[in-house]
Order: sequence, then C-alpha cells, then structure tokens
Amino acid sequence: MSFLSKSVVCKWSSTYARSRVSKAAVVSNVVCNRQHPYYTYSPEPSYPIPGKQPLRLTAEEAVSVVKSGDTVFVHGVAATPTHLLKSMTEFGKKKNLKDIKVVHIHIEGPAYHTEPDCQGIFRDNSLFIGGNCRKAVNEGRADSTPIFLSEIPILFRRNIIPLNVALIQVSPPDRLGFCSLGPSVDCTRAAVISAKYIIAQTNVNLPRTFGDGLIHMSHIDALVEGNFPLPERKRSEPSEVEEKIGKLIAENLVEDGATLQMGIGSIPDATLSQLKNHKNLGIHSEMFSDGILPLVECGALTNGNKVLHPGKIVSAFAYGSTQLYKFMDNNPLIMMCDLDFTNNVSMIAQNPKVTAINSCIEIDITGQAVSDSLGTRQYSGVGGQIDFLRGAASGRDGLGKPILALPSLTKKGTSKICDFIQKGSGIVSTRANVHYVVTEYGIAYLFGKSLRQRAHALINIAHPTHREALEKAAFERLKCVPSP
Repeated sequence: MSFLSKSVVCKWSSTYARSRVSKAAVVSNVVCNRQHPYYTYSPEPSYPIPGKQPLRLTAEEAVSVVKSGDTVFVHGVAATPTHLLKSMTEFGKKKNLKDIKVVHIHIEGPAYHTEPDCQGIFRDNSLFIGGNCRKAVNEGRADSTPIFLSEIPILFRRNIIPLNVALIQVSPPDRLGFCSLGPSVDCTRAAVISAKYIIAQTNVNLPRTFGDGLIHMSHIDALVEGNFPLPERKRSEPSEVEEKIGKLIAENLVEDGATLQMGIGSIPDATLSQLKNHKNLGIHSEMFSDGILPLVECGALTNGNKVLHPGKIVSAFAYGSTQLYKFMDNNPLIMMCDLDFTNNVSMIAQNPKVTAINSCIEIDITGQAVSDSLGTRQYSGVGGQIDFLRGAASGRDGLGKPILALPSLTKKGTSKICDFIQKGSGIVSTRANVHYVVTEYGIAYLFGKSLRQRAHALINIAHPTHREALEKAAFERLKCVPSP
C-alpha cells in the first residue's frame, strides 16, 4: 500500500517547490484524512517518505528558491557545499535580493557571500568562526553567536533560528536511496529536520559514514551533482614547544584505557603522536583528524573500554586529508553523531577516564581562560570546550582530566599567562571549570585551589622571563604573595 497517491505526490512536489511551507504543513494541505495513521509524516531524515523524489537540478536552478528575508543554513567543515554557496551568492546579486541570513558553524573554502559587494544582500552568522569569515565579522559586515556546540541543534529544533533553506552536501544515494552527511553531522542533522526546503549537492568524494548522518533522498527537495575534491587541512609539523607540551600530556595525564577528546591542531597532533605505546584508548569527541590514524594502525586505539558505543570512534565532525576521508568511507568503526549526543555532558561523563584536551589563547593568574577572541577581535567561538571540560570533570569514575594546553609565549614574545586578560576578550572557561593547565614548562593543577595557590601554580609554568613580573602583578592584585 502506498502512503500517498501519485496525484498527491505530484501536488506535494509542485506546492512545496512553489510555496516552501513546511513539509508537515504540505502534508496537511494535500491529505484530506489527517486521522489515518498512514498519513502521519515523520521528520526523521532516515525514514523514507513514500512516493517523494527530489528534483534533479543544476545548482543555479536549485538556489533560485531562495528569496529576500530567508534564513539559509550551510553545511560546514569538510562537507561545505562550496558549489551551492557560490551559486546562491551569484543568484542573490543577480536578482538584487536583500536581507538573506546565512547561518553555519565553521565553513571551509571561499565564503563568497561575505565579500563587501554582498553587503545588504547576505548577512552571515557564524556559530563558530572560521578563517574565511573572520574578516567580515571583525569589520561588522557579519555576525557571530556565542554558544556551546552542544546547544546549537536546539536553535533549529526549537525554531529559535527558523530555517527556510538548507544547503548540504551528501554522498550519492545508495541502491535504497540513502545518502550520508559524511564527515560533518554535528548540527546539520537538526538543520535538515528543521529546514523547510533542502538542497543537497551529491559528491562521490564525500565519505559515506554511519551513525546519525543517514538521510533518505526523499527528504531532499533538490539534488545537484557536484563531484569536487573535499577541502583538506594543511598540517604543519609541531614546533619544539608543541612537542614538549604533547609529551607532558601523553606521559603524565593520559592513562591506558582513557577516552580522549581533542581538537584539531599542532598540540593535539603532538599529543597523539606520543600515545602509540598506550593501550585500549578510545575516542568520544566533537572532532578528529589524521592524528588518530597511526593509533588505529598500531592497535593503541581500540575503543574497547568505552561505556557508550564500545569499539566505535564517536565524533560529530572530522577534518583532515584525503587519506582520512578514505579511512572514514563505509568504515563501521566510525560513528558520526549529532552534537546533542557527542557534546552532552551526561553522555561524556559515562565513559572511562575521560581526558579532554583543549587549548586557549590566554589565561590569567586566577584561571580565567580566553579561547574565542584576541581582545575585541573575534577569532573563533565558544565551541565544545566547556562541554568536554565539564564532561571530564564530572566523569562517573572520578578519573576524568579536563586539560587546557597552550605555549607559554605568543609569537611576539608576550606571556600567554597574564595578570589581567586583554580588554574585550571573552572568557570561555571560567575559573571553576579549569583543572589542568599545561605549557612546555609543566602542568598546573588548579582544582580546589585558592586564588593565591592558582597564581603560584600558573606562574611556575609561565615562561621564566615573565615570572618575576607576574609575581609582582599577582601581589598587587591579590594583596598577598602567591604560594602553594
């Protein structure tokens, strides 16, 4: 039995493409008997909608549904649909559209819609700022929203940010019509459920992944073919300082059987490179990159001790090399999940020996950590740092380790451990959230320590040329000598 007759499906497609009202509302308009259980529409993206097929269009045709005043979601990181984004930008300029809001986490590739000639047509809103949007944000031509990664899906599910259109990238449909969101499930699954119209770029280069990222093509309204290479992360060899930090963390804070979370960068890479002799490590993280590959190959990373999804690498997104994407493709070891699962504190805390390794831009002598800005200049975002610091700190086994790692000096030679944070900087991790701080000069453990004890511990891992000045500043601020 077909849920919807052929005539109803045709009416659905034409009405939907023309009016772009919600899918549920379209069903309500075209189905006369709403009480019949077969006519109940499920927004679950992996559940096929009987009889509905996406329109096969060019990028230019697909984005023509965008109109002035719309809010458009853009898939992020390695899955950024650059071809669709470029077409939408050109269409907006050609048709003299106005006030289109574009929302996303970190996107890769050219951010065409943020160029100065798009002002008034598009207004970008980064939920986590990437390098391609940073200039527009700091020049006032674009926005950024401070929010925990774990809570971004709520913005869409609760209609706090209503989405008219979603631009996503997927793997080509398989024989049953299923596509995959590939290396970037994160908040995209929530956007797919919430958006009124979904435009998907299929790409044979996008890895097909398991977990929450499966989407049946019947949920897609317009399908565009675009087989382009995925963006790759440019890796640089860790510096001597970063190697020292990685070694300190690996040798002193990462235990056998630990569940790891770490970001993407030279310090995480340096730490991972030192873990080949560890046993039964696991990954439950918001992101991962190429650094995990040698650990899988040598058998150090088994995920065998994890409580949640043992044997699986669990993450929300990945960004790295073509080698990484090939490793991910159709690999049942990997589960790509929604951020409201990966970054849920109560979920994180269930795993054994959760070791969360994050970085910050600067930290003051009381333990306030800045991670998203350089003074008044916005740099990135709140991200998942607090999600995982809290998850590690509240681990059910009591063996979690929340870690912040940073070099002792900036490139200009100023101390990253300071008496006062820069004016305008945003405190991402408050004093109470910061437990372990690591520089190339050692490890400071701050949990349960008073302000003068914290100052003493942090000054001891600051660069030696700045310690005397920090001690004087600490005395002036705290009215007492820092001591253990």
